[in-house]
Amino acid sequence: MPTESLTNEVRLLRFLAQDMTQAELGRRVGLTRQTIAAIEQCRYSPSLEVAFQIADVFGKRLDEVFHWNPAGVETAKRVSTP
Repeated sequence: MPTESLTNEVRLLRFLAQDMTQAELGRRVGLTRQTIAAIEQCRYSPSLEVAFQIADVFGKRLDEVFHWNPAGVETAKRVSTP
């Protein structure tokens, strides 16, 4: 069974935002610094609402910050193609 993977650009965007700290981003979206660190390391997936809030802090669309990469999708497409 394929597993899904949610990746993100949060760390990069913090760096590009004049080295915004994890604590500052957390304060702006109502999370702890530890939760922001876990999101950046893909150990925790934020709620949809929080994901939108994070994207908004950086002035980005949701899909510019978070990426869903389902495992095995390309393989499944090749197999089912005649």
